[in-house]
Amino acid sequence: MAGRGYTCSPYSELFMGGEPFVWAAVPWVAGDSGRNGARAAAVMVVGLLAFVSACAGAPLPHAVKPAKRQVPATPTPTAVSRDNTAELGIPGSYQIGRRQVTFTEPGHIGPAGENLGPRILVTGFRYPVAARSDGQAVHGPFPLVLFAPGFRQCGGPYSGLLQAWASAGYVVVTVNFPRTDCSVGTAADEADLVNQPADMSYVLTRLLALNAQPQGWFSGLVNRDQIGVSGQSDGGDTVAALAANACCTDHRVRAVAVLSGAEWPPMPGRYFPHRAPPMLFVQGTADTINPPRMSLQLYQADTAGIRYYLDLFGANHTGPYWGTNPVQQLVVRVTVAFLDRYVLGQARALAVMAGDGNAGGAAALVSDGRLPP
Repeated sequence: MAGRGYTCSPYSELFMGGEPFVWAAVPWVAGDSGRNGARAAAVMVVGLLAFVSACAGAPLPHAVKPAKRQVPATPTPTAVSRDNTAELGIPGSYQIGRRQVTFTEPGHIGPAGENLGPRILVTGFRYPVAARSDGQAVHGPFPLVLFAPGFRQCGGPYSGLLQAWASAGYVVVTVNFPRTDCSVGTAADEADLVNQPADMSYVLTRLLALNAQPQGWFSGLVNRDQIGVSGQSDGGDTVAALAANACCTDHRVRAVAVLSGAEWPPMPGRYFPHRAPPMLFVQGTADTINPPRMSLQLYQADTAGIRYYLDLFGANHTGPYWGTNPVQQLVVRVTVAFLDRYVLGQARALAVMAGDGNAGGAAALVSDGRLPP
């Protein structure tokens, strides 16, 4: 497949968008299961300040802001248990905490038969820590969303989207891939995408193990039966394979949002050999990096499952997901409603999806294989 080569400056999740974080190294424990394109990457660190240059791709209404000075981590909530879930699924309901954890995935044989060594997975966490209404600390279990960034990207450019999900009561975990993230630079190897679905599954397994421990900041934080995944560009390819390719299906996933993604031809398995979880495909009509036909191919191939296609009129490859602009806000609303319906099980969210997805002159939302206008 040609051309996922959009140019962008590095925006490392190392600095977590300038928001509080703490480092924690989590080793592997026995028994765990486990695009193309060129851009120059430069990360300059002076003391505790990280300056991030704006992307050199298609212009966005608002550039991503530079990271700010690091400050102490958001404290882990300890005070008040949450016994009212009415706020779940409503963006802005929760204040957000941030952490960063490094997982080491042990060596293994990849789906294409490659003998892989240990893989270092730097993983960013956004999670609810307090209710916006009264400021009281809150505890889980909360629904979980794993997010896969695009080629040579980390979570930073997507911060607005990820923050919105977390403020609606989701624990949002960004997986930065060892050979394709924002810190790799010109050494990035897009062919490694075939190994990324397994990275996602490994992180999910480790999260659920931490969640089951009787103590720790992650203990009891997520509902293991409410798991969604999402990704953009190559990250969208990654989660599409995680949901629908025989090579790497993870049956723990309840819903998948593929943002400007596609089938990745080198994936060794067949797509949609079985019923996939509910899937939402989001695609800009002016996207020249991932042309609409690629998302439509995935959407139409899923003949047995629940699937939606959000057509964004005139939108490019990154504008709907980076920064803050009207199209990005529309994507926030539709994706939250999709997760609310198929991860949380809120039936009323379908009406919200339909209302926000069919924005006159801006977008159209179709389903069940029907084509957009």
